[in-house]
Amino acid sequence: MVSNFVSELTWRGMLHDIMPGTEEHLLSGMHSAYVGIDPTADSLHIGHLVGVMMLRHFQLAGHRPIALVGGATGMIGDPSGKSAERNLLDETTLRMNEEAIKGQLARFLDFESDAPNAALLVNNYDWMKPLSFLDFIRDIGKHITVNYMMAKDSVRKRLSEDSAEGMSFTEFSYQLVQGYDFLHLYRTHDCTLQMGGSDQWGNITTGTELIRRIDSGKGYALTCPLITKADGTKFGKTESGNIWLDAHRTSPYKFYQYWLNTSDEDAEKYIKIFTFLGREEIESLVASHRDAPHQRALQRRLAMEITTMVHSREDYERAEAASTILFGKATAEALKGLDQDTFMEVFEGVPQASLSRLELDGGMDMIAALSAKTGFLKSNGEARRELGQNAISVNKTKVDEAYTLTASDLISDRFVLLQRGKKNYFVLVFE
Repeated sequence: MVSNFVSELTWRGMLHDIMPGTEEHLLSGMHSAYVGIDPTADSLHIGHLVGVMMLRHFQLAGHRPIALVGGATGMIGDPSGKSAERNLLDETTLRMNEEAIKGQLARFLDFESDAPNAALLVNNYDWMKPLSFLDFIRDIGKHITVNYMMAKDSVRKRLSEDSAEGMSFTEFSYQLVQGYDFLHLYRTHDCTLQMGGSDQWGNITTGTELIRRIDSGKGYALTCPLITKADGTKFGKTESGNIWLDAHRTSPYKFYQYWLNTSDEDAEKYIKIFTFLGREEIESLVASHRDAPHQRALQRRLAMEITTMVHSREDYERAEAASTILFGKATAEALKGLDQDTFMEVFEGVPQASLSRLELDGGMDMIAALSAKTGFLKSNGEARRELGQNAISVNKTKVDEAYTLTASDLISDRFVLLQRGKKNYFVLVFE
């Protein structure tokens, strides 16, 4: 029994182009569809998530999703939306990346069950590697004219650019290779639908054309919109680069913060695309948010859902606790619970001073900690005055001049957080 996949994508704002007859085809029974994934890194980033979410919705609708890791196409480079050729990778690196990506996909897709719609992971390098160039141009290339290929938006855009490099034959051939992928999956896995971003429409329809011309078959195409941000900046990018799904590349804390800091307009769009919450619940959340936008309920729910899905519930809870330290009423216990990396991320950019661990052996008095040894406050006199006015905290706990810092104050066995007032922080790093 299948449900209406196209209808689900439509209300979520995840449908851009669709070939006529696709919806009716999918409602006729269980079918297979694939999305191509670039394996040029050992992790997916959130730019890949829309395609992954489409595959998950496809599986939830009763169909079989196929994730295609583009080992062969990763060696070529796709001109769609690019202004230059990408770096080409060797097979060993591509295989390592494929394994890492499958582990991430397994958080979204069911690969392991014996259900008829269990997900598949395939790599186009496996069927492209034994194919000779002469076989390819004889059996595939002769069916697609240069005129047809030149008419594709991705090709025309690259050729019209004022660039000395131009467009290589390697890149020009990309749509034929991707088209052959669709033909191969059509033949070997009865895959009748290819999905992707709207910039992939030309490449996808080349595949449907090959299926029609060579096998007299019928393939279908469906694309989702390219995700944008309301302020015009690129989705999924920060000053430090991509937002990765791998916790070693982008920590759960920074991942959580990215979603927490989305604009109201973007949060309304993203909660439909990047969560599996139902329509009624989302509409209720949006209505509540519009009534009290300052509470940022939509952003908090979005960040919770997607951080838990990509990482874990525990990672989400740690990230949430960490985020309250700078902006909320965090406790000393919450602060002490931070690991070293998260502490450094929370207090990135906060002034700091490096001191020797030996300074703590006999205890460090607060005047030294605030002024003489660190320069946090301008003078010993200012330090005494602020302490006397109950304005100084150590690790979120108010202290007076009689307090002495010891090793028991260390966070992650290395840091002490000083604070004057509500927002003036200073970090002591003991080496």
